[in-house]
Parts: sequence; structure tokens; C-alpha cells
Amino acid sequence: MSAHSARLQHAMKDLRDKWDITTQAWDDQVAQDFEKNHLAPLEGLVKRNVVGMDKLSEALGKIRKACDENS
Repeated sequence: MSAHSARLQHAMKDLRDKWDITTQAWDDQVAQDFEKNHLAPLEGLVKRNVVGMDKLSEALGKIRKACDENS
């Protein structure tokens, strides 16, 4: 699960880097609205999902360990 979490984080960083390059040439109200209404919420969602994925991975690890101990 942590590999998927890392991939998601990397994809968000890549998107942010490309957006930063884009805003060097496109910096009007529409671009600002796009960042505010789409990119910023997406970043928040990604952060929360990464935390959730990491917690899920930890829980699954504990479950696997408990199952192994009971085998």
C-alpha cells in the first residue's frame, strides 16, 4: 500500500511542478480560479488519501502479523 501512496504523492508533486511552469505563461483570473477551485482542493484530497492509505497499510500489517501468530 505504501508504494501506491508514494506514487500518488509523486503524481501530485509532478502535477504541481507542471502547474507552476504553466502559470509562468498563464497567469490571469481564469488560471487563478482553476487553481483555487480545482488544484488546491485536489491537493487536500491527495494529502488526506495518502494519510488514509498509510493508516490502512499499517492496520493491514498488524492484521497480517496477528494472523501469522495465530497460525
